[in-house]
Amino acid sequence: MPVFDSRSFKNHEQVVFCSDEASGLKAIIAVHSTALGPATGGTRFWDYAANHRRSAPIDVAETRGEQDAVYDVLRLSRGMSFKNAMAGLRLGGGKSVIIGNPKELGTPELMRAFGRMINRLGGSYYAAEDVGTSPDMLAAAAETTNFVCGLEGGDFGTGDPSPHTALGVYTGIKAAVKHRLGKDSLNGVTVAVQGLGHVGQYLVDHLRGDGAKIVVTDIVDANIQAVLAKGDAEVVAPDAIHAVDCDVFAPCALGGVLNPKSLGDIKATIVAGASNNQLETEGREDEELRKRGILYAPDYVINAGGIISVESEVYKEKPNAAEREAKVLRIGDTLTKIFNASDKEGRPTGVIANEMAEDIIRRANEAKLAAAAE
Repeated sequence: MPVFDSRSFKNHEQVVFCSDEASGLKAIIAVHSTALGPATGGTRFWDYAANHRRSAPIDVAETRGEQDAVYDVLRLSRGMSFKNAMAGLRLGGGKSVIIGNPKELGTPELMRAFGRMINRLGGSYYAAEDVGTSPDMLAAAAETTNFVCGLEGGDFGTGDPSPHTALGVYTGIKAAVKHRLGKDSLNGVTVAVQGLGHVGQYLVDHLRGDGAKIVVTDIVDANIQAVLAKGDAEVVAPDAIHAVDCDVFAPCALGGVLNPKSLGDIKATIVAGASNNQLETEGREDEELRKRGILYAPDYVINAGGIISVESEVYKEKPNAAEREAKVLRIGDTLTKIFNASDKEGRPTGVIANEMAEDIIRRANEAKLAAAAE
């Protein structure tokens, strides 16, 4: 299984493979950069082999699943470095994945074993909530390590980051609509939301409150019903949401939704959503969107609200609600700078954002080296 030669490994500081036979833990922790502070990012718990089992023998499916996990954690951790840099946080970038079905394997014993693995890194990585993990699961991990954030209670606990992620995405959608459609509100704007987990549902609440027309989908019917219980929304099949005739397509599920197969179907004027790694290949899909006149809000910029919400917890500072919200609301200003630069230079927004983030990290590294040399 290639790691150093992986297209996503570039500039990673450390990648750790973790195993605990007693609990069934198989995990990977990737630290991309600590230039700006401790690497901080969510823990994704996912059965990476599930899709491969439909068409391959079990051993082949498991191998391919592990390869997918490596690619996922590397790309996600790099994205966290960029996200934290662009949000102006005192945090570096890291990510972790636990391989398997969380409903079957997500026991307190496994999470405590995972906490012990995090603890061995000595504070270079802080774990937070992500797809497949919950505050309760992180609380179990916190029994064996202090390097977990997004916890409930205590002097420094910041709780569920989902509301802050959703607020940031809503703010980013408004900035994109203002930039491309010239509208100051979302009244009458049609937004297609793909994925109705915690973030997706909070986002729908914001959109409704601003008068937007809502189209939704999810693979879990209970999530759809929860949204419909609060108001009207058009429901479409999961494989049709990207092709809805709308103003804004908001991917809020897993990544890779913007790929050669899906791009030709997109009718939205704007793509702006909460999911990570929306582009299958950086510089390719975002360039195609640009050529088609579709404004793309770089995912790690627009979805930074969650990590903004937990920064204070990493530094053992009591959370300040007003300061936290102000940082989240600045996401719209950051996106506007990216949009303007893209228009001026005729280059994809994703490429512009990457270069801005890399410059911030480079200057931080140079400052650390200079300080060490004194």
